[in-house]
Amino acid sequence: MDVVWTDLHRLHSPQHEINMGQPIPTYEKPSRAETIREQLATDASFRFVDRREYGIQPIEAVHHAGLIAFLETAWAELNARTGRTEFFPEAMLHPGLRAGMGNPPLPTNAVSGLGYWCYETATPLAEGTYTAARASVDVALTAAQIVLDGASSSYGLCRPPGHHAAADVFGGFCFFNNAAIVAHHIASTTGSKVTVLDVDYHHGNGTQQIFYERDDVQFVSLHGDPDRAYPWYIGYEEETGAGAGRGSTINVPLAAETEDDVYVARLADVAAKISAFKPSVVVVSLGVDTYWNDPISDLALTTEGYRRCGDVVKSLGIPTVVLQEGGYDIEAIGRNVHAWLSGLQG
Repeated sequence: MDVVWTDLHRLHSPQHEINMGQPIPTYEKPSRAETIREQLATDASFRFVDRREYGIQPIEAVHHAGLIAFLETAWAELNARTGRTEFFPEAMLHPGLRAGMGNPPLPTNAVSGLGYWCYETATPLAEGTYTAARASVDVALTAAQIVLDGASSSYGLCRPPGHHAAADVFGGFCFFNNAAIVAHHIASTTGSKVTVLDVDYHHGNGTQQIFYERDDVQFVSLHGDPDRAYPWYIGYEEETGAGAGRGSTINVPLAAETEDDVYVARLADVAAKISAFKPSVVVVSLGVDTYWNDPISDLALTTEGYRRCGDVVKSLGIPTVVLQEGGYDIEAIGRNVHAWLSGLQG
């Protein structure tokens, strides 16, 4: 299996996030990707390839131009103004703030832009964030092209991750939605259906939002119940799509301490629905923060469970692009990703 990789992910190296009002060391750090790379490098069945550059157009097809421009320029403006190196919103555009008054104009400076384009406080803007996020998209698109060129599967070692970034906002450690950009690119260039299968512990709210009214991209997510899990307000079972997309969104909220057998059974259930949708490609948002020892999650999968999950996806017999999302037990992340991909390879 080809593994697409770039050293540029290291340019996004924040030190902190704000958790329940308190600064803590960030969970989303370069060692996550480095550990995965080191583990996969021990297995000759994985071949590392460099990313290709795809330009800004695939991102513009999914994300608001103002969001892209903000991420490109905001850090330099904020750093010049304050001398600081990491930035979080001071105030955010909550819908209740302007209820009944319509939307405000687009922000004209980076300070107000932080709270306009970002919806939470766990996703710091750092010096190399934009470059790393652009490179992560290129990693994802390169992995997709490998499959479009005929491979049965590929893996994009994306960092920063992407599935929490919606069309007009970023958050959840995510800036550009790698999986959504890939899914839209495949659907729009081939005219075929695509499924995004999100197996991260945290619901892929951004991906759901982007495709909620579309019938050419199916979004399927297994995740911690939003009553107790970030991003809290989205991912309920009754959310099934709208308009032309009604029925194309499938959410499977899971109870705390869900173990391998139950998880694999639920994955097999949705695999049948993916088969019925008849996509040309499956794009997997792979999070291994469903692991029993993950520091910010509460499911209970094991390394062997990940191999079984990869095997379920393999059984679909559909070309598959796997893109890295979460997973925060640094000691275990490499072997868990390796197990999942090994199951997919058979």
